[in-house]
Amino acid sequence: MAGGGDKVDYVFKVVLIGDSAVGKSQILARFARNEFQTRTLVIEHKSVKAQIWDTAGQERYRAVTSAYYRGALGALLVYDITKRQSFDHIPRWLEELRGHADKNIVIMLVGNKSDLEDERAVSTEDAKEFAEKENLFFLETSALQATNVENAFQTVLTEIFKIHSKKNMAADPRANGAAPSLAGKKVIVPGPAQEIPKSKCCSSM
Repeated sequence: MAGGGDKVDYVFKVVLIGDSAVGKSQILARFARNEFQTRTLVIEHKSVKAQIWDTAGQERYRAVTSAYYRGALGALLVYDITKRQSFDHIPRWLEELRGHADKNIVIMLVGNKSDLEDERAVSTEDAKEFAEKENLFFLETSALQATNVENAFQTVLTEIFKIHSKKNMAADPRANGAAPSLAGKKVIVPGPAQEIPKSKCCSSM
């Protein structure tokens, strides 16, 4: 066990969403190298624990539940640059995300598999244009080569941190009573394995 000096100031939940087989789990594996899908970083001298949730294949059945999004303060919306359809589905995922998650959620559009430039089906310009229109951050990553994965999570977490720092200084905590995650308290939520058993999604239809 680690010593008592490992104080965590914030716990931020970040979700990964997008079509199946776009590389969400690989992106997660690059960033959080432990089975609990967490990683602690230091942002502006504060210790921030990122808790990353992956859909574990449920998106194939459109069975991502509202519990998955609950309490999420950041999201990586992932498509595969070699599969146009995965990009065309992004607006649907975005709508679902905005319908279920916190209204101030920080969203980054991620075009994964940038190492497969020869098979590119989605131009960087198209994705950038969409991201600007929807007010999203945007990066292209390669989970295979570990390109920009760190950068994507760092950007999202730093932005969440900025929003929360401002809130903590300015807001009356009671104003956020309905959303304890915004009151600057630690929010610990169970991992996706307990919350949404894989067996459930596959036994239905």
